[in-house]
Amino acid sequence: MSGEARLYTFSQETKDHLRKFRLGTSRSSSAQAVIYFIDKNTKEIRQDEEGTVYKTLEEIGDDLPDHSPRFVLLSYPLTLPSGRLSVPYVMLFYMPSTCNSAQRMLYAGAKELMRNTSEVTKIIDIESAEDLEEIPAKLGAA
Repeated sequence: MSGEARLYTFSQETKDHLRKFRLGTSRSSSAQAVIYFIDKNTKEIRQDEEGTVYKTLEEIGDDLPDHSPRFVLLSYPLTLPSGRLSVPYVMLFYMPSTCNSAQRMLYAGAKELMRNTSEVTKIIDIESAEDLEEIPAKLGAA
């Protein structure tokens, strides 16, 4: 068992939600996203109490904190240059330049565990809410 798996935890409810979200968004015709954070005291990776599902990149940007990292799971339907519809499932690793070194280490240590547990196909690093504007291009939108 890797070190990350012993340090960080997922509740069964969170694991079930991750699976349900991944499977439920694979054929979606609209963008969907959920934001996860690490509880500093318990080291549990989880959603906020409301369990908000975001429908636009703007909504995500509005809820990202200014000084704390987050994991954002995003299913983003788009049309490729070939004309084919694609629904990539990616993780946005939000690490603002203003967060402290303890938070940087905490989230960097959990990055691969979150990637593997959520089964995303790609990780995109972002530093600010403004970086969200570049996501469609990074995913290959026409």
